[in-house]
Amino acid sequence: MVNRDKLRGKLDQLKELCQGAYLIARREIRDQLRDWRILVPIILLTLFFPVIMNFTANSLVSFVEKYGAHLVGDRLIPFLLMIVGFFPISISLVIALESFAGEKERLTIEPLLCTPLSDQQIYFGKLGASLFLPLASSYLGIVVYLIGIWRMVGWQGSFSFLLLIFVLTTVQGLVMVSGAVVISSQTTSVRAANLLASFVVIPMALLIQGESVIMFWARYDALWWIALGLLVVVGLLVRVGLSQFRREELLGRELDSINLKWFGKTFWKNFKGDAKNIREWYHNELAKSIRASLIPALLCGLVICFGVFIGMTQAKVFVLPLETMPQSSTFELITGRLKIIKIIPVFSASLVWLQNLRAIFLATLGGIFTFGVLGLLILALPFGIIGYFMMSMTHIGMSPWVFLSAFVLPHGIFEIPAILLSGGAILRLGATFAAPPAGHSIGEAWLITLADWAKIIIGLVLPLMLIAAAVEMLVTPRIALWLLSH
Repeated sequence: MVNRDKLRGKLDQLKELCQGAYLIARREIRDQLRDWRILVPIILLTLFFPVIMNFTANSLVSFVEKYGAHLVGDRLIPFLLMIVGFFPISISLVIALESFAGEKERLTIEPLLCTPLSDQQIYFGKLGASLFLPLASSYLGIVVYLIGIWRMVGWQGSFSFLLLIFVLTTVQGLVMVSGAVVISSQTTSVRAANLLASFVVIPMALLIQGESVIMFWARYDALWWIALGLLVVVGLLVRVGLSQFRREELLGRELDSINLKWFGKTFWKNFKGDAKNIREWYHNELAKSIRASLIPALLCGLVICFGVFIGMTQAKVFVLPLETMPQSSTFELITGRLKIIKIIPVFSASLVWLQNLRAIFLATLGGIFTFGVLGLLILALPFGIIGYFMMSMTHIGMSPWVFLSAFVLPHGIFEIPAILLSGGAILRLGATFAAPPAGHSIGEAWLITLADWAKIIIGLVLPLMLIAAAVEMLVTPRIALWLLSH
């Protein structure tokens, strides 16, 4: 009975949320339908752009068929279909950026925020209204393109492929709108929102380029994984929007400014903590940051293991030409390279150290803008290469464990813990945007997490990576030579 009452209460809350969001969305959509500056681009992109793409597809198919390249024509039509679905969605970015920043400039948002509607109802109402018209026009454009291309060249896509296009179009629109709504709610002017929108437009443009390559190779199964990843990004962006959408701040924020003094004070206060000397800093402050990063570091370890597994599976797909070489010749080639490495000057260890640090900083930069996901992928990439060579060496009779013990573990006992700790700190740094601690603004929470990242990097990762680089250049080649000779 208690569980049933709780379920009924949750359903009532969901119904109330949907009703309030519907009221906001209906108001927004009615205003959009009255604005010719929104309607004209949508109509043009919906009706005329598919016609242009139909003409382009027909011309390209006719051209390539003259030279017998029927496959090229078949791959161009799905690509143009994806482009037809994407272009009307770009209008959603403009509408979403206008949703909060534009109303603040026109001074029309105060009456809305003074209503008894909750912050969640207002947020989801704005989100739905920003997506409705562009997504409807995108669907209509796809249908117009499909009808035209069927009449011109007789092309018909399979049901699974057409479903994939509609799903990709929907999730891409959700990503752009949810990201733009976050930007619009955190800025005070449309000009600032338009400038910050590049953080949404550029990644989506790069994604479209990657999807086009996949389409030309007809690896449509991979596009389903991209759609799933985009859906996860949508959930994170919605989480960010809900956590940062507070009507009091929307009404009180008057000017966007950069307070470098406050940034520096907040960072240094959390970096130094209450430590009076280096010993207390290591014992108290650094230990506290490590404890906070243990679970993200464990997740980083799982991603690394998955990267090794992926590398091992790819060794069966991209086979090295080792089987054609005699086993003795292969071992002589490997030992010859190791002898060369062994006599390389000591200063080369510093180059390895700098290279590893550059990879960590690149992973940090990528993790900041992708909630930590890209950072983990960058850190896992070398382990995919390790897994690939582990399995490739089996073709010449070398055990994967011998390869691991000879070429990885001597310096890996220092390098792998450093990678795990830095990966955990990077994941926390990116995830702070999605789930900032209670009682802190997103900027303050991010600075606190940045201070924890700096503690781990400076206190542990830098020295561990330096030791690992020295061992990798001075010790690992000798151990590998000794193991291979036995």
